[in-house]
Amino acid sequence: MFQHILLATDGSPASEHAAQLAVDLARVHKAKLTALYVVDPYPYLGIGEANPLGFQAYMSAALQHAADAHHKVMVLCDQAPAVPFQPRLAEEVGAASGIVQSAKNVEADLIVVGSHGRTGVARLMLGSVASKVVAESPIPVLVAR
Repeated sequence: MFQHILLATDGSPASEHAAQLAVDLARVHKAKLTALYVVDPYPYLGIGEANPLGFQAYMSAALQHAADAHHKVMVLCDQAPAVPFQPRLAEEVGAASGIVQSAKNVEADLIVVGSHGRTGVARLMLGSVASKVVAESPIPVLVAR
């Protein structure tokens, strides 16, 4: 049924659970798995004087975090034979938009994303990447809790 699954991962426990589900689905459907990490835009651009060292430190930390998140998914894929794995990185875009656009770019037919399960005021204040992806995506989205 599914031929290409896009997993949105940020390395959190919620996305680790989503990763296990995505790998299992990819194995059962003999689908390709792309693990996407979205680097949030640098929060201080356009505010005062630009500090190139701050930007470099931010990007270095983000890329290391992305590598760690991709490695966790790769380990799961190695344990599930015949799951082709492709890491992917999106930069200069918000998380939800980056996930939906990347799914279109790789021609995925399913997006798997974890949810932290926030409710009430926390959800209103922090928003929900998963709910934004569900609202914006033209393809099915599996939200794992």
